[in-house]
Amino acid sequence: MTDDDRVFKALADPTRRFLLDLLFARDGRTQSELEAELEMSRFGVAKHLKVLEDAGLVVTRRVGREKLHHLNPVPIRLIHDRWIDKYTEPRLSALTDLKAQLESEE
Repeated sequence: MTDDDRVFKALADPTRRFLLDLLFARDGRTQSELEAELEMSRFGVAKHLKVLEDAGLVVTRRVGREKLHHLNPVPIRLIHDRWIDKYTEPRLSALTDLKAQLESEE
């Protein structure tokens, strides 16, 4: 499985997207804090966090006895650059060219 596949798999699930939204809102949460926002067992949340970690979307750091979860937006940006930018670039270039042409005619 490629890195892109792992990211797409992780983002395909609404619970995992919700966990990412929680970390976006306030980074550095413990698993217990994340569990409090979901109606799911500790084991279920741990499985979702593992998929997010495997995709590189969540990184963890130990602080004393706590394991803090942090959002890593880099894989999402890489997906954006590869799959979205290349489709929007021609349109943006065309609009830029049109703008330049219209301004030169004034």
